[in-house]
Formats: sequence, structure tokens, C-alpha cells
Amino acid sequence: MLCYEHGGDLYAGPGIRLDFSVNTNPLGMPAEVERAVLEHVEDYARYPDPFCRALSKEIAARRGVEEGMVLCGNGAADLIFRLCACLKPVRALTLAPTFSEYGRAVTLFGGVMREHLLFEEDGFALTERILTDLTPDTDILFLCNPNNPTGRLASPELLQRIMDECNSKGILLALDECFLDFTRGGSMAGQLREYPNLLILCAFTKLYAMAGLRLGYLLCADTALLLRIAAFGPTWSVSSVAQAAGRAALTVPGWEERTRAFVQSERADLARALAELGITVFPSETNYLLLRCEAPLYERLLARGILVRPCGNFTGLNGRFLRIGLKSHEENAALIAAVREALHG
Repeated sequence: MLCYEHGGDLYAGPGIRLDFSVNTNPLGMPAEVERAVLEHVEDYARYPDPFCRALSKEIAARRGVEEGMVLCGNGAADLIFRLCACLKPVRALTLAPTFSEYGRAVTLFGGVMREHLLFEEDGFALTERILTDLTPDTDILFLCNPNNPTGRLASPELLQRIMDECNSKGILLALDECFLDFTRGGSMAGQLREYPNLLILCAFTKLYAMAGLRLGYLLCADTALLLRIAAFGPTWSVSSVAQAAGRAALTVPGWEERTRAFVQSERADLARALAELGITVFPSETNYLLLRCEAPLYERLLARGILVRPCGNFTGLNGRFLRIGLKSHEENAALIAAVREALHG
């Protein structure tokens, strides 16, 4: 039987009325994207552009890079697997806890994934301890920033030291910035030309609530490497509907700013309310919170039709840890009421 290790599995059983297990934009999909999906129906009878030319050009303009430095894919996970299929890294390094698809991709193609453990007493923050793990025999470092499920950003100073260390030791750095737009952090895309060993993973999935459409992209100044990675995916990996939605998403004015303002306000209110109920809430800088609760909160919320993300399958965590993605103000209030009832009702 296949094992599913992520949030959003609403298909396993009936009765879910609120899904906090996913961490997409609580504002939902922009109206401009919804319109684009409907307005391009006539295109869906044709094969999609296999090279995503128009979309790649617009991404490049938006990110300030050359068009040849963009590779679109069927979500960021698709590109992670293509990268590992192409390079077959023997020794890889990542954080723990972190997104599990890095480890799955590395091991599937014959490599060994080492894990740099983050500690609860540090609030699961990344520290300079990681520099000692960047050994010359490491082929690639997968670094999620902000990290999932912790929601923590690496400090700009530490991130710069990591980039320099990887560059000097010939280590590829796959920097996952899929949640960066929810934060006040800055992208490393402006340094791609200076660091040809740097690959940046991005996605429309989270910011534009397009998880079902599947669209991500990879940025790298080494265009020859991008072409090699591209060859490990199917010819039509990005559908016409995803390309139309992606192009429309890039035109939405002020979406990132509106999202960040909403997330910052709701995250603070939700964290405060949960802490008042006796739950340990770890610091987060993005649109989800990592919690620790001694009571079986996952099961009690599920019985009330609310799905959250159990984190027992993350290295370094156990069944007491949960991740919740922010939703609308009304839905967040409903979660607080359900938690209160589950714990003290």
C-alpha cells in the first residue's frame, strides 16, 4: 500500500469540514487566476507548450533573471525528483525536521540522505552548527527556507555563509523558497550569477493556492545544468491550464503584500489563542504554525471534522507535534473553538 506523508489528504475518508493540514494561501486563489482558467478553455484541446516559453519569459522578467535560467515543472516536487534523477547524488544533506520529498528523491535514485537535526530548545531555528556538516564529500544540500514544518527563516548572515561554504567545497545548494513570499525574507535569486552551484526552487502552489494545478519552477545560472535536468521530465509536464494560471498569477497587483499583511495578523492572533489554551506554539515567520500538545489533539479534532497535519513522521518530531496552516479569520476562530472544546469541553 502506498504511504502518503503530507497534508491535504481529503480523499481518505468522509466528514472533513475544515482542512488545516495544508499550508496554501489563506486568501485563496486570486480572481484573476480563476478567470484565466476559464477563459483559456479553447486551449485545452491542444498540447501545451512543452517549453513553457511565454510563462518562462514572464517569470524571468519578474525575477530579474535570463529566460534560460528558468525551468518550469509540475510543481516543485517534480523538479526535486528530476534534479535527483539527473545528478544521482551519492551523499546529500538536509535539515530534520523538513519536507520529506528531498529524502525520498535522493534515496530513490540510490543516494544517502544525511540529516542535520534541529533542536526544540532552539525553537527549531537553523544555527551555524550546520556549517560543520558541509563536508567536501557532500554532493548537494537541500535547504528549505523558510523551513517546513517549522516556519523558521535562516538569518541572512547564516544563509550567506552557507552559500559561500557550499561554493568553496563544490556542493550544490538546492534552496527551496516555496514559502518565502509569505515572509519578510529576501530571495537569493539576485545572487544566482555569482553562485552557479545555487538552484532555487519556487512554486505557484502555495502563494496562489494552486495546489491542484501543479506548477513550480527552478532557477539556476548554469543553463547547461537546467537543460540536463529538464530532460528527465516528460515532454508535456506542465499543462495548458497551469501555464495560463501561472501567467495570470504574475499579473495580480499587490498579492504578496496583501497576503503577508493578512498572515502576519492572523498568525499572531492564532498563536496567542492556542498558547492560552496550554498548547506550545513554536515561532513561525510564514503561513503555518508548529505546535506541541500532550493531549491527542489530532484525533479529537478529526472527530469534529477538522483535519490538521500530524508530524510524527518528521525526523526529530513525534505524535505530540502538529502543523496547522492558516485559513480565513472565521475558520481560524472555528479552529480555536474546536481546540478549546477538544481540550477542556
